[in-house]
Amino acid sequence: MSQGHLIVTGSGKSGVTTFDIVIIGGGINGCGIARDAAGRGLRVMLAEKGDLAGGTSSASTKLIHGGLRYLEMYAFSMVRAALREREVLLQSAPHIIWPLRFVLPHHSGLRPRWLIRLGLFLYDHLGGRQILKGSRKIDLNLDPAGAPLQNKYSVGFSYSDCWVDDARLVVLNAVDAAKRGAEIFVSWEVIEAKRLNGLWWIKLRNTHSGEHTSVSARVLVNGAGPWVGEVLSKVVGISSRSRLRHVKGSHIVVGKLFDHDSAYIFQNDDGRIVFAIPYEDDFTLIGTTDTDYEGALDRLEISAQESAYLCRSVSAYFKVPISSRDVVWSYSGVRPLYFEEGNSAQATTRDFVIEREGKNGEAPLISIFGGKITSYRHLAEDVLSRLCDVFPDATNQWTGKSFLPGGDFPVGGSQSIVDELFKRSPALSAEVCKRLVRCYGTLSYEIFDGAVSSEDLGEHFGSGLYEREVEYLVTREWARTSDDILWRRTKLGLRLNKTQVERLSKWLEDFHAR
Repeated sequence: MSQGHLIVTGSGKSGVTTFDIVIIGGGINGCGIARDAAGRGLRVMLAEKGDLAGGTSSASTKLIHGGLRYLEMYAFSMVRAALREREVLLQSAPHIIWPLRFVLPHHSGLRPRWLIRLGLFLYDHLGGRQILKGSRKIDLNLDPAGAPLQNKYSVGFSYSDCWVDDARLVVLNAVDAAKRGAEIFVSWEVIEAKRLNGLWWIKLRNTHSGEHTSVSARVLVNGAGPWVGEVLSKVVGISSRSRLRHVKGSHIVVGKLFDHDSAYIFQNDDGRIVFAIPYEDDFTLIGTTDTDYEGALDRLEISAQESAYLCRSVSAYFKVPISSRDVVWSYSGVRPLYFEEGNSAQATTRDFVIEREGKNGEAPLISIFGGKITSYRHLAEDVLSRLCDVFPDATNQWTGKSFLPGGDFPVGGSQSIVDELFKRSPALSAEVCKRLVRCYGTLSYEIFDGAVSSEDLGEHFGSGLYEREVEYLVTREWARTSDDILWRRTKLGLRLNKTQVERLSKWLEDFHAR
């Protein structure tokens, strides 16, 4: 598996490696395309200037959902496609995706109950549903979901969607792409791309070492997310007909606000939707904001106004209010949405737009605008369907009936994997086994094979994070820094203290120096 040193898969006369497809961007769309294309037998390279899922793809609300609120915008086609994808993705990765019930408390500011019930009926049946439970009306005076809510909320509605570990979804797509022959270049930035003799000639720079390399490709895919416009103008040197609208979404994490395992969907007076979701056993995830954004795309942070807004939003529903002092972690991301004149940030479509550029005989350029995490697999199929003229022997659509690494077990069957891991690796506690299965599924067997004693696990950095797991993340999942491990691949940044983080950082520094 490539860790940033080019493995030649095919070369032209110049000695420069030639790929069928080079993809810019290691977010969910880029990694999904890489996996799909590699599985069709194409020679694929993906270049990510930072870490996989280092941008928008790890800053989502972590839902696989149809988008209930988009029914009000009459976006039936987008909602139908997303609803169809829910159970496809659930069955492909039951270790990192699982069903989640949502509770919508009703109040006078919402649409009439009968209209909400009609909307939920459409949501239940628009895209087909075999695994997830249907919607129903609930009495919040009797249902456990009503206990944390203020007494004025007596009636609610419950429906199903799915929760997803977004960053792990990205990484597992990259892992599977690499297993199928793709080259995954993490910490490599594409600095120039130009057409020559029917190919793309691409220069890359390693963002850590400064090393340079060059490759060529028959097709270039711009899946750079919020940076898609910057790649077009600064790297490729062309202007796009499509216009981007950057919309910032921020989330906060607080201590656990309720004991049941359902989530809440709250509608505010301004028409915005805010979720309160069970998170990592001991926390509640709250988000998101939707505001236009024009600042720098690196190192995004939540503003004091956004944090206060989210706290006010949920405090209007819960008996026990929260404030910004209760926030233990926050994160922000920017979505590159397709611009539509006159729409607010909340109303701008989350559907994706794919633009192909290149005249007859020129190497194609594919650029991706918008989209959401639920649609990534369908988006990858769409991209490749637009390249049938270039790759006529690679038209097989295969990802819809496949599983991601570690996901080869039935939906709802994770406990049996936990029990088996505990049996095979008695040095691990039952609690740690549960976390590991939620990260790696059946891959846990391989990672911890033979771990019968604490010595087999190596150094313990805290909260069940052992050297054995860290080495796997570095050598097989392209992790480089403590942030890569603690905030994207494991979420243990919520639990490790400053001293433990420093120990992990020192271990990583020593490992990379070997």
